[in-house]
Amino acid sequence: MCTGCGLCAGHFGLQKIVMAMDGEGYLRPTLQTPLTENETRQFNAICPGINLQLNTPPKKNHLIWGPIHECVTGWATDPEIRHQASSGGGISAILLALLETDGVDFVAHIAADQNHPFRNTLQLSSSRSDILNGAGSRYAPSAPLAGLQTIANRPGRFAFVGKPCDAAALRNYLATQPQLAERVVAILSFMCAGIPSELGSEEIVRKMGGAPEQVVRFTYRGNGWPGKATATFGDGKQLEMDYATSWGTILNRHLQFRCKVCPDGTGEFADIVCADAWYGKDGYPDFEEKAGRSLILARTTNGVKILKQAVASGHLAIEVLPVADIARMQPYQESRKRLLASRLLAVYLLRGRIPRYRGLRLIRAALGQGLLDHARNFVGTLKRTPRVGIRGAK
Repeated sequence: MCTGCGLCAGHFGLQKIVMAMDGEGYLRPTLQTPLTENETRQFNAICPGINLQLNTPPKKNHLIWGPIHECVTGWATDPEIRHQASSGGGISAILLALLETDGVDFVAHIAADQNHPFRNTLQLSSSRSDILNGAGSRYAPSAPLAGLQTIANRPGRFAFVGKPCDAAALRNYLATQPQLAERVVAILSFMCAGIPSELGSEEIVRKMGGAPEQVVRFTYRGNGWPGKATATFGDGKQLEMDYATSWGTILNRHLQFRCKVCPDGTGEFADIVCADAWYGKDGYPDFEEKAGRSLILARTTNGVKILKQAVASGHLAIEVLPVADIARMQPYQESRKRLLASRLLAVYLLRGRIPRYRGLRLIRAALGQGLLDHARNFVGTLKRTPRVGIRGAK
């Protein structure tokens, strides 16, 4: 059930836990020394893989999309940011607004690891060039919270950007660390369909006709919307693959198991979450190249304040979006939420336990989906649930 967020390593330190790539291409914590009984209690309280509780007043809590105070589409007014980012640069524009209006002293987020083209590393940004360097989706394992002490040791106020599970993990942690919580100006996230294995990135390169070990730089999207996966080799040669093929036929077949039973692909624990504001075609997203735009949800009053400041400072342009239109832009996230209960039931029957999810409306959401769809997901999860650790299994 590990999400690979790195919070346990960041909290307990490298003498206890380190994050490392396993044989399946996922980042996993490795114990250096056993946790004490007290440390085990701490772990169980903060780990987002096994413990999520959302406390939001019902009036602001949409059945499928979670807390919503503002719903808009938007894009960076800076043409370079809009083009280089994956979906109109909504997050990048908000971050730049926070930096340039003295809202924060730095931003903690991930960027491509310069030593491993398919991997990610924590980056602390304080300038436009830093933000540009980290712009664009990174469909590969990342553990930004493994660098929690690096973040905490840097003076000043900051914004954090991470996957929905990273945002939830940080919320769990901040509930136990009030002094650090005072320094967190904003938690931003993005809608996530799951974390692909590093092996998926290598498969893309092989399908392109290249050798993964010869790649010196790899981008998954950006330089257009949706942009293309691009592998750059040591001799300067580049190979490309369109988004519908790279994500739709390769990467989405390499997702870690925890992502298949995730109750929060839409970043409900963040102040602001962004996503692709896809244009629809026959009821499904249209992936033809266009000028990028982001779906932006302000989930808290703090998120509303930050969003308005980004618009007022001229960094972000927005248009009001009816909440009902979100499903046309993100149909997968809607069905995923409605079908999660049947997947969790399958896991419980096989493994005897499931993560503790509270306040995420899973049962109510399930009632809006047909029995046949639930049956298919139940059976599919039975087939895909890892057998390691099952009672009676060897």
